Amino acid sequence: MTERREVWITGVGIVSCLGEGIEATWRHLERGDPPPYDDKSFAPYIVHPLAPLNFDKQIPKKSDQRQMELWQRIGVYAAGLALGDAGIAGKPELLDSTDMIVAAAGGERDVAADSAILTGMRKVAERAPFLNERLMSDLRPTLFLAQLPNLLAGNISIVHGVVGSSRTFLGEESAGIDAVRIAQARIAAGQSELTLVGGSYHATRWDLLLVFEQTGMALKDTFAPVWDRGSHGGVAFGNIGAFLVLESSDHARSRGARPRARIAAVRADRNRRQPGEIEATLRREWDAVAANVDPAHAAVISGASGAEPATSAERTVLKEIGLPVRNTGTYIGHGVEAQFLANLGIACAAIEHDKLFAPAGSGDFGASPSGLSQVVVTGVGNWRGEGLALIERVD
Repeated sequence: MTERREVWITGVGIVSCLGEGIEATWRHLERGDPPPYDDKSFAPYIVHPLAPLNFDKQIPKKSDQRQMELWQRIGVYAAGLALGDAGIAGKPELLDSTDMIVAAAGGERDVAADSAILTGMRKVAERAPFLNERLMSDLRPTLFLAQLPNLLAGNISIVHGVVGSSRTFLGEESAGIDAVRIAQARIAAGQSELTLVGGSYHATRWDLLLVFEQTGMALKDTFAPVWDRGSHGGVAFGNIGAFLVLESSDHARSRGARPRARIAAVRADRNRRQPGEIEATLRREWDAVAANVDPAHAAVISGASGAEPATSAERTVLKEIGLPVRNTGTYIGHGVEAQFLANLGIACAAIEHDKLFAPAGSGDFGASPSGLSQVVVTGVGNWRGEGLALIERVD
């Protein structure tokens, strides 16, 4: 069997409510500044809006910008930041062989049509036939087909010239975790040398809040840190774009690229979410990497969303693990497909700065270890999917 190769993160691109780029994000987290959130524009729901961006910097053509919805512009912008950080932006000799894996949700729905259907459903006895009839007649049949993640991948290819193989995933947090897992596995196995992997999420939209209101998950009325939202919980969604450039260590060395960190392992799983199953899955994933973790120089960056019972279950296991913990959702909100990728980027910054960022809420515990060299990044879906990655400093 061929020995598996080292996989380095050589580029990070992130945009969120904290600003543009990993350094701006880190400065806010390090200071522990109050999280930027909006409790008025979509009241009673609480969201984390996107910081102001000049999209011309990464998407020069106005014609390209016009044909993208915001979730696509966010993703294309973050992808450009990652490519620039890795030193491959504008270099066809590298972009021609750069593979791409994108995780994102679908596009925006027709809010007026949805509202009319929901109003009508309250007045009929047989809701299922009514719903089918209205969906067939009120929605354009091409609407959803035109807004899948492959459209984001296509726009990244057009704008930035990434023309290697392309894969796209749709499926909430699990999509982002699996995107990283597959990108890392392909490079480790010698099936790819260079891969752009990332996700994008547009949270400040009524159609999305309507979906999560029906599940009872959306945070309303009063903001609180992720860990302190009570037994019912609540998710404050955030506009996030996060992309990473993953590369084999040999390829990176050959072109003089510096590693931000090494991805040592990625684990992904799911369960039926019966009582105790989230904890069992997380323990199993932790057991798979625990032997390679040095507790004196390691910490956890959690992707807990605030949804219950997932957040409480993750907190239970993190206390058992005993490493210092920081959650990012309090600061940047929850970006679903993009969250795991954003947290990997933030973990790279923590390793580079040799410390954790400021705690926020009762679930953030433990002092920052001296000489932080390993970070365990967790991702527990609001509804399904549990994942974990171990990243390390490259000496």
